[in-house]
Amino acid sequence: MGKPTGFIEYRRLAEASEPAGSRLKHYREFVKVLTDEQASVQGARCMDCGIPFCNTGCPVNNIIPDWNDLVYRGNWEQALAVLHSTNNFPDFTGRICPAPCEAACTLNINTEPVGIKSIEHAIVDKGWEQGWIVPQPPQVKTGKRVAVVGSGPAGLAAAQQLARVGHDVVVFEKSDRVGGLLRYGIPDFKLEKSHIDRRIQQMEAEGVEFRVNQEVGGNGSHGVSAERLLGEFDALILAGGAESPRDLTIPGRDLDGVLFAMDFLPQQNKVNAGDSLPGQTLATGKRVVVIGGGDTGSDCVGTSNRHGAISVTQFELMPQPPEQENKSLTWPYWPLKLRTSSSHEEGCARDFAVSTKEFIGENGKLKALKVARLDWANGQMNEVPGGDFEIAADLVLLAMGFVSPVKQGLLEQLAVALDARGNVSATTDGAGCYATSVPKVFAAGDMRRGQSLVVWAIREGRQCAREVDVFLMGSSDLPR
Repeated sequence: MGKPTGFIEYRRLAEASEPAGSRLKHYREFVKVLTDEQASVQGARCMDCGIPFCNTGCPVNNIIPDWNDLVYRGNWEQALAVLHSTNNFPDFTGRICPAPCEAACTLNINTEPVGIKSIEHAIVDKGWEQGWIVPQPPQVKTGKRVAVVGSGPAGLAAAQQLARVGHDVVVFEKSDRVGGLLRYGIPDFKLEKSHIDRRIQQMEAEGVEFRVNQEVGGNGSHGVSAERLLGEFDALILAGGAESPRDLTIPGRDLDGVLFAMDFLPQQNKVNAGDSLPGQTLATGKRVVVIGGGDTGSDCVGTSNRHGAISVTQFELMPQPPEQENKSLTWPYWPLKLRTSSSHEEGCARDFAVSTKEFIGENGKLKALKVARLDWANGQMNEVPGGDFEIAADLVLLAMGFVSPVKQGLLEQLAVALDARGNVSATTDGAGCYATSVPKVFAAGDMRRGQSLVVWAIREGRQCAREVDVFLMGSSDLPR
């Protein structure tokens, strides 16, 4: 695929970014899509490599060599069709996916991989610009009704697939806007919400109905009982995500100034959308400490810097990983190595192998953290003698991941079986994939598999849709 000697002739070209000094003044995306010529050259680097490991490195099994070659040859519309054949929303993954496909690229064995994510970004953006992305309503309606709980990437993917084969699909979202994690978990500077909005418009034209401010299993005026959905619909898909955050129950946890990342990040997204939020938690003029070294922690760093924090420090419990992985040991799998995000580049002190022991306050307000340095040996964590120290802080953001879906409400009402980790139990092997212990109830995405990537959620939503279609119709033309 691509040019036979392209991987020798051309180097990897990263997408350009707006300088940190100027992008900190706004919440818009700052990564610039490749030009047609740049994307073509990047596609030329794709090797005719016998076994394209990038296909299996990608959770949705994108047919990457094919669209790399099509872009190299200038066949953009066909490249878009190939891309959409496996991924409903490349405009999301082309922006926020960490690109495990690139880690699996054959070129990555001893040089820089093909810029697969940047080509994907270029293909889908060109598709929108040229008007090639249009609604695909079904030719025939089946008369079957499916309810999808949750409008994150898994729910959206399942809903679109099912609507396109003729089912009447209703998506229930507890928030005031559609998008789930995409809408209120990811900052606008990584994913502007206009990308979600135009996909929603496409899906509505395909027949999907969205109902916001509808909490399935909840109480009050916005509550919708799970029993009601079971009575009104032929199948029910649980795609509500894994929303129970991992807490840090140490002395001082109740101090003013200590909060979960997901109580902090959505506020700015709401303000960006035009909402009035008088009580917004701001990092302006504060010494911020982010506990947790993953993507959510990075998002807290970028948002805090845009607020105008005095300082931002990020603590990670694990030791600092190597700057470069040992490729002979890790390829084609996702490697453990030090990853520096665009938010880190904008200003952040990072410290590894640090455990927080106490939040210190004064008059009910956070003033500092007491932490300890750790020594990791043989997988065991031990405090370094004399390694305790304090760091001043006015705002601490807990970004240590999520443990499971919320049990109260929906899952309790359905009395659905859970696995050992507290996720909804539903296998992906054999007959009845994605089916739960409750008849005609299915589960997909983080609610089933635990906290994961957007691209995994899309995969699960697509596969779950096929299983629901088989359940309703006896067979399915949807891809596996």
